[in-house]
Amino acid sequence: MLLGAPAALAGEADVLAASAKPEGNGTWRFEVTIRHADSGWDHYADAYEILDPEGRVLGRRVLLHPHVDEQPFTRSLSGIHVPQSLKKVRIRAHDKLHGWGGRELTLELPR
Repeated sequence: MLLGAPAALAGEADVLAASAKPEGNGTWRFEVTIRHADSGWDHYADAYEILDPEGRVLGRRVLLHPHVDEQPFTRSLSGIHVPQSLKKVRIRAHDKLHGWGGRELTLELPR
């Protein structure tokens, strides 16, 4: 039996769904749904990022606590400037043990 195996088996954080709405002032609001087998303060999904197609970070939401009993969970991020030329963005999630990884999502922006 491996010590610490339950945390290791929890896997990476997956982005399940997302939506985006223009806020009217050149910025966007994103709603992002993440699934991760949070096991406590040592292993939980602790952030997500909105990226342009080349991987440049447009925005980051830091998640300040585990969501052990709330899976999947959805959190928003507002005030993100997205260049008018972009037609889609990538969204990825981070967890404290594995870092960036898991299922990413490509979202077409409603223009």
